[in-house]
Amino acid sequence: MNTNKLTKIDFNMKLITSFSIMIFCLIFFSQNMMAITAEEIINKRDENEYIESARIEAKMIITNSGREMTKEMVSISKGEDAFVEFTNSRDRGTKYLKKGDNLWMFFPDAEDVVKISGHMMNQGMMGSDFSYQDIMESTKMTELYNFELIGEGEYNNRTCYILEATAVEGKEVSYYRRKIWIDKERFIALKEELYAQSGRLLKVSEVKEVDEFEGRYYPVISIMENKLRENTSTEFIVEKIEFNPEIDESIFTLENLQ
Repeated sequence: MNTNKLTKIDFNMKLITSFSIMIFCLIFFSQNMMAITAEEIINKRDENEYIESARIEAKMIITNSGREMTKEMVSISKGEDAFVEFTNSRDRGTKYLKKGDNLWMFFPDAEDVVKISGHMMNQGMMGSDFSYQDIMESTKMTELYNFELIGEGEYNNRTCYILEATAVEGKEVSYYRRKIWIDKERFIALKEELYAQSGRLLKVSEVKEVDEFEGRYYPVISIMENKLRENTSTEFIVEKIEFNPEIDESIFTLENLQ
């Protein structure tokens, strides 16, 4: 083989090698440029699920040892304030008022207002698997937890980011640690495992249906299971939702409870 042919082959090999390195670099840098952080993921989730103000008509189906109870409600919220009134016949007139970190309940039979505080906030609301804190919590997740992206996986045939959240030091939270599956396309939390600081699994929340409202995705059917109880679960169904309605501030007063 003559020198010219050897030189040409050597040149072609160098060209192929250089081209391969260039392609690898383009792929590597484009992937890194497209990489998303845990904070960005949870911010996108908050954009969907965090509510500045809303009026919601919903119901809870509580299953306990094979028996079902259905409780219907209307919820009105604005910022850190919320008002909930139950409308089903058995519980009609039962009301809750949340003002900041304070929560009160009105019992129509006793015509009495009771303040719910401390450990009572973690008890089941109206016998459900949702605690008072679960129902009334209005603070953005990013203000309560530090997040870490720990991987990817699937839930109900949806590709998800898997995040781990640990409570910010000094913040009062119901669950010290959360493991969250967030839909990569819609940025909705499809599943959450909720843990105590000891590492004990307390509850599992799963979203069964998601709808789109005014350009944002929102869970409309979810199920909570309290892992400290046996044969119990609560399905929460949003039947109607209105974002950013006009709200009379007098709704969020103790006078309105009675």
